[in-house]
Amino acid sequence: MLPEVAEALLNLSQLPKIKSGLAFLKEDNEYTTKEQVRLTEIAAPPFKEDERGSWFEKRFIELGLTDVGRDQEGNVFGTKPGTGTRRKIVVSSHLDTVFPEETNVQAVKKDGIIYAPGISDDGRGLAILLTLIRALNHADVVPDADILFVATVGEEGLGDLRGVKALFKERDDIDGFISIEPGTASEIIYSAAGSRRYRIQFNGPGGHSFVAFGTPSAVHALGRAIAAISDIAVSEEPKTTFTVGTVSGGTSINTIAEDAEMVLDMRSSSPEALLALEKNGRLNASGRPSMRKMSAGAVRQPFGPTLFKWATARPDRSRPLPPLFRPQPRRGAQVLGLVPTLEGASSTDSNVPISLGIPAVTLGGGGESGGIHTLNESFNPAGAYEGPQRIFLTMLALSGLAGGPAPLVL
Repeated sequence: MLPEVAEALLNLSQLPKIKSGLAFLKEDNEYTTKEQVRLTEIAAPPFKEDERGSWFEKRFIELGLTDVGRDQEGNVFGTKPGTGTRRKIVVSSHLDTVFPEETNVQAVKKDGIIYAPGISDDGRGLAILLTLIRALNHADVVPDADILFVATVGEEGLGDLRGVKALFKERDDIDGFISIEPGTASEIIYSAAGSRRYRIQFNGPGGHSFVAFGTPSAVHALGRAIAAISDIAVSEEPKTTFTVGTVSGGTSINTIAEDAEMVLDMRSSSPEALLALEKNGRLNASGRPSMRKMSAGAVRQPFGPTLFKWATARPDRSRPLPPLFRPQPRRGAQVLGLVPTLEGASSTDSNVPISLGIPAVTLGGGGESGGIHTLNESFNPAGAYEGPQRIFLTMLALSGLAGGPAPLVL
């Protein structure tokens, strides 16, 4: 731990206004959880975040942020003004979930734990944006740099980080970035895992399952391709992963399928490992899907070409972070009596600023999350205030305060 960072964050945490803000965040935990439930029950399926965005826009106005609005992509933003400097810090969470439009998102509470699709990812992060603003208002904290609060769209799945990409395309005044995701109050992600995604399609002649038996089936070819992909060996370090996330195709139970499709997701914290995986994934998907091995006397026809369609890509870390930046969230956790944990590279909104060389971290929102990306997703709010407390300290260390202390990095 760099001594200047340790001393600065300790001093910051002892200022009367900061202590007041930290105390407020603890007291606000129950209300924060209620808002977390309320916003989670506003469905925000992929590419359909508008209703939740409208609710957020109203809340930003009610909490006194300035320049509240939405950009063309759908991001919702509002500013806590600083002292008029040109510096700007972003604190963000994402509006969208992975769940389709028909999903029941009503929350159920059992034994103190809240169950609802999206309650943690990123219902927790969105609720923290609001409690942070309330804490600033309650303690009458004026930052030195402007703090731009942003609820982004398109973080999940094929959203391809479209919200945060648009944010950085439209702005060149962002000096630091904090993204909030589910996780314990001690978790810190400071490196980006890149990803490559493909839609892989198979097409064939099709036919009646009995009359045309022996005709190649696109669904059978897809199955063989998935089996071939599953045989790919990947490294544990750097962490490299793959999954076939969705499959579709076929017409009916008694039809030889004319078409079938899968979506392949490949990720790694190493650009070189990701490129190798992408090559192997394409090779295995196209090299062994033949359906020519039919029973004796069956009709044999060549199978149509494998079609690869680019789906999305997420940038990985390409530039080093400033040396003073990484210790700040670590020390922020220690000041609060937490043991900081540096997590491995991940794929979050922070990927974009990290790839641009802008200081960025993703911090855990506190509480206990479970079943993320499943219908049984859950959140336990006991002690969850430690998450926003650590984010509060990190945010103000980056922005500085009017009249001092000065920002640690900017």
